[in-house]
Amino acid sequence: MNPSPIGRTTDATVTAVRRIGDSAPHSAFTDLVRHGGVWLCAFREGSTHVSGDGAIRVLASVDGRAWAPAALLRNDGVDLRDPRFVSRPDGGLHLYAAAVTGETTKTFQTVAWLSRDGHSWGDPTPVGEPDVWVWRAAWHDGVMYGVGYATREPWFARLYRSGDGVDLRPVTPTLFAGGYPNESGLVFEPDGTAVCLLRRDGQEEATAQLGRARPPYREWDWADLGVRVGGPALLRLPDGGLIAGVRLLDGRTRTAICAVDAERAVLTELVALPSGGDTSYPGLVWHDGLLHVSYYSSHEGRTCVYLAEVALGR
Repeated sequence: MNPSPIGRTTDATVTAVRRIGDSAPHSAFTDLVRHGGVWLCAFREGSTHVSGDGAIRVLASVDGRAWAPAALLRNDGVDLRDPRFVSRPDGGLHLYAAAVTGETTKTFQTVAWLSRDGHSWGDPTPVGEPDVWVWRAAWHDGVMYGVGYATREPWFARLYRSGDGVDLRPVTPTLFAGGYPNESGLVFEPDGTAVCLLRRDGQEEATAQLGRARPPYREWDWADLGVRVGGPALLRLPDGGLIAGVRLLDGRTRTAICAVDAERAVLTELVALPSGGDTSYPGLVWHDGLLHVSYYSSHEGRTCVYLAEVALGR
C-alpha cells in the first residue's frame, strides 16, 4: 500500500442535522448505536474539555428525532471520558469508557458497563491494563477485539482479544509504535480481514495510518494516509464500502465523512458536517438507506452534540 493524500469529492449530502445534547457546559465525545429497535447516543458531559467532573450521558430515541435521557453514569472524583458502545453477540450491550483520576499525574483505566436495554446499566468493571486506553472494540466470529493505546511513554498501540468482552488478553503487544499512536477505528471484512484507522500525534510523525491484517491478527501491513485525523470511527456499509468519520486537520478544522479505499490506502472526503473549533468524535450507524452520525461541535458557540443524516450517492 502506497501513501496517498486525502482526496475530495461531493458524492454525499447532509439531509438533516439536529442538536440533541446541550444541557452541560461542555457536551462531547459521542457514540451512536441502534439496540433493540431504539436509538442510543452516549457522550461525555463536563464543565470543560478536560475536567474532573466528566459523566456519561445516554440518550434514547425511537425515531432519531425526539430524544430523552436514558441514563447518567458518574463517579465522584473521576473523569469518565469517550464512551463507546459495543453490541454483544448475546444481545447485550457494553459501554466502554476511560476512567481518569489524578490532577498533576493522571491515571487511566478502561471500564465497561453492561445493559440489556440501554437504560439500566450494571456497575463499572475494569477491563484491560492500567494506563492502556481501550479505544474501540468489535466482535468477530465470537471473539471481541479491541485496540488500546498507552497513555504514557513509551507510546504504543496494542491489540486485545476477549471471549466475554471483559477479560482482555493481548494479541499483539505492539500493534504500532512511532509518532504517538492513539485513537482508532476498527472493522472486520467478511473474509476476516481486520482494518484499523489509527490516529497519531507525534511532534514529527502525526499522519494517520491504515492497517490491515488477516487472522490471527499478529502480522499487520500499515500505510501512511498522509493526513492528520482525530476521533476516528470506521463503518462497513452493506455494499462492502468503508466509511470513516474523522476530524480533519488540514487548515480548516471540521468533522467529515470520508470514503476509505483500504486496498490503495486512500482517504476521500465525501462531505463536511456543520462543525468547527472543538469538534469530532463521531458515532456511525447505517439505517434505512442513510448514514446516521452523532458528533459534537462548537461552531454555534457552546460545545454541543448533534445528529446528522447523510445520503451517500453510491
